[in-house]
Amino acid sequence: MTGTALTAERRRRELAGGPSVDLLVVGLGVTGAGVALDAASRGLTVAAVDAHDLAFGTSRWSSKLVHGGLRYLAGGHVGLAYESAVERDILLRWVAPHLVSALPSVLPYTPMVSGGHAALARAGFAAGDALRAAAGTPRDRLPRSRRIAPAEVHRLVPAVRRDGLRGGLLGWDGQLIDDARLVVALARTAAGHGARILTRCRVTELHGGGATVVDTLTGTEHRLHARAVVNATGVWADQLDPGVRLRPSRGTHLVLRPGALGSQIAGLTIVVPGETNRFVFALPQPDGRIFLGLTDEPVDGPVPDVPEPSPAERGFLLDVLATAVDPAPSEADVVGAFAGLRPLLAGEGGSTADLSRRHAVRTSPGGVTTVVGGKLTTYRRMARDAVDAALTARGLPVGRCRTARLPLVGAAPPESLARLSAPARLVARYGTEAPAVAALAADDPALAGPVADGIAVTGAELLWGLLQEGALDEDDLLDRRTRIGLVPADRARALPAARAVLARAAATAGQ
Repeated sequence: MTGTALTAERRRRELAGGPSVDLLVVGLGVTGAGVALDAASRGLTVAAVDAHDLAFGTSRWSSKLVHGGLRYLAGGHVGLAYESAVERDILLRWVAPHLVSALPSVLPYTPMVSGGHAALARAGFAAGDALRAAAGTPRDRLPRSRRIAPAEVHRLVPAVRRDGLRGGLLGWDGQLIDDARLVVALARTAAGHGARILTRCRVTELHGGGATVVDTLTGTEHRLHARAVVNATGVWADQLDPGVRLRPSRGTHLVLRPGALGSQIAGLTIVVPGETNRFVFALPQPDGRIFLGLTDEPVDGPVPDVPEPSPAERGFLLDVLATAVDPAPSEADVVGAFAGLRPLLAGEGGSTADLSRRHAVRTSPGGVTTVVGGKLTTYRRMARDAVDAALTARGLPVGRCRTARLPLVGAAPPESLARLSAPARLVARYGTEAPAVAALAADDPALAGPVADGIAVTGAELLWGLLQEGALDEDDLLDRRTRIGLVPADRARALPAARAVLARAAATAGQ
């Protein structure tokens, strides 16, 4: 097995040359990184390219949930819900137990929730429990849902409005410590199996036999030859395969300051007034902040590299939250916001909320296999189907998918992680590699402290991003390896530390 470290030097070496590969992957979000790992773990030679960085697109703008498909059940999509529950179990217990943990979530029975809504919610939660059991997830990892009294609602989410509260439902789902960290772990694990992970490589021509790419750092053009090709570029997929019809939708989250909803322990699920199958979620994060989402707005016109939330979406989320909590947070409590674009397949419905979240795989007449749709939770299934289809279309041996029990870099059972001699915050983000990250600070005390007051990230974590995780500049470090950039004020305060670590690494490389 090849080393898993992604470095600038490795990128230069692997981009400079090499024989034709079995599979070329375009796009290094969660699906593309999953495709690279799936193929490489089958013993295929793989090159995977992205015009920007790992997790640059939709994959870093999710709710950070690994969910069992409760919303799909409400829409009658039992098969899709079961698939989601199975993939959640695989991530939670086998593939990334260091990055995924159980999250309790409360749906309070406020006066806005009618008896009919409450009955539907109870039925949905019970069906979710059945799916959890069918997927094989033990109760000690994801407990059963249950009815709870008003006092327990307030213990878990103190800000829930007391007037007229009739108790609520408590359910459990999976939560990622960070969606971008999942993508980085996938890419590094693929690299460990020999895949060439090449960021900053923009595809200018794509066909069934490979691609022409431009190294955006140097402007140099390269030709990559492959026996099969997968287009996993998400909302940009139709730019490389015009036969794909997409109707992207924007999902927006607000980042609320710590304490905006009191000492919140559990997630908060709020029924959108007038809707039966639409919810807003207030999800607590390890740093005390709250992610408030999610919208579903159609996007017309050119797809931006970084989507921006609209004022209407911000207002909608705060208004729905105000129906369930007191006092209600305002714009003054919002310290950041982010939006992602879902690569939904175009359909006949008038609303993007009605479009299927099921993924689709198609191979163009030119031999390029494109995978679109789906959800972060089901990336592994999407990757498996894409690799199978690409190899079959080109008449290549398919082999067996091995990723259902393949741990990612840093993965270990919770009991093993608990025994590591490293700070708990590092263990939650780096798993078994946490002691190595901490050791960087032990070797150089200047890296031990936070990069700025009020920010837990240390200089050692920034350096680790350069030494092991393929970060090439300050944006990679602040916006994707550590996620400091989710709060613009924090990003500005951490920028000097990021630049200092980059200068330090450059000086060391030049010696």
